[in-house]
Amino acid sequence: MRKLLITVLVACAGAAVSETLAHAGLLSSTGMVIAILADDLFVGEAEGHLNGAGTLAIHSQKHPELTCQGQFTSNALSGGAGQMLCSDGATATFHFQRLSVLRGYGTGSFSRGGMSFAYGLTAEEAGPYLTLPPGKKLTDNGKELKLADL
Repeated sequence: MRKLLITVLVACAGAAVSETLAHAGLLSSTGMVIAILADDLFVGEAEGHLNGAGTLAIHSQKHPELTCQGQFTSNALSGGAGQMLCSDGATATFHFQRLSVLRGYGTGSFSRGGMSFAYGLTAEEAGPYLTLPPGKKLTDNGKELKLADL
């Protein structure tokens, strides 16, 4: 009986530690997001959890006060999907494909226009996955990303 009680206590303690680690972020990963929403460049971060759920927070480079936050779910077979709400009331739904566990790209429907994005990629790597405004290119001066004239 004593051995059974010890086993149950150890199992409960293990579950509590696992739950604590998950909430502490040890079973999650954060990566950079580069997005084009209605011809505007947004940057920020996405945090994905081991269970496939995640959150994202991005802001406009041109108007930093314009922010968007969202949630997504994903899996290795079908990629992922999510939705987002911006501080000005704009909304988006999106889907994405994984290139690896921490890298991928996607498109979506934004209430003010098109949407394309990449996550976990450098600006150079993200380029082929982004639909840039006509006559623009993505530049990185080492401190920030910008949309610049061709």
